[in-house]
Amino acid sequence: MSKSASTPASSALMASQDTKPPTIQFTTVEALFELINRVPGDILIVTEVSYQDFAIIEREREIRRRGIRFRRYYADSRLLIITIPTGIHETLHEELNQQYAYKLVPMNLQGYWKTKGATTFRAREGHPGGDGGEGDSTGGPIPDRLGHEKWPTLVIEAGHSESLPELRADMRWWFSTSNHDVKIVILAKFDGGQSSIILEKWEEEERVPRQGAATTRWSAVMEPVLQQAITITYNNTGDPRNTASYTVNGEIQV
Repeated sequence: MSKSASTPASSALMASQDTKPPTIQFTTVEALFELINRVPGDILIVTEVSYQDFAIIEREREIRRRGIRFRRYYADSRLLIITIPTGIHETLHEELNQQYAYKLVPMNLQGYWKTKGATTFRAREGHPGGDGGEGDSTGGPIPDRLGHEKWPTLVIEAGHSESLPELRADMRWWFSTSNHDVKIVILAKFDGGQSSIILEKWEEEERVPRQGAATTRWSAVMEPVLQQAITITYNNTGDPRNTASYTVNGEIQV
């Protein structure tokens, strides 16, 4: 996600859900949590958050039992991106996660899958002061990915306020930061202006480097590839509970 210029809190709150996520400069923990309760969308960007500030914010989240997620923390740029679980945001990823779980039952594999939810994953293992991120829905097979320190194989990221390019930046973070332990990233973007939902499934594929190019074992030979894209649009011509009121573009793989 690109870094935006900071704006006063009062101005940030005037942003609608269909505009860019509001960006504020961190001052105090109290002021931050007060603002979170008034943000209209599902994303808040906070600048000037030091290692120490982030640790305090994490502790305060637990004390307040506030169900926010830390989408991303960039230690070097002191940038914190907070996910605020609105109804739209949660529906986008939870429905997909449930559908995946349902498909494991007929194969009798439900006991071999561990849901990791919004577990915090760090760029540098055992280094709480480094970059970190929490997905919306995550999971991996048992016993391979059992344990807090094990990265998930599947990540689902949802967005309403975030643009599709910003969600794709999230996708790239998961692949690269996990050292390619994450295998599939699914993006679910709600576009209120178009009354549509965009779904994208991304996986990494090996890329043959050009002749003479300097390469490393991973970063130079693996790249994200869009495997599937679906757009579901509400036609606004009838009862929304009727599937005939929706247009689906893209092949749905069962």
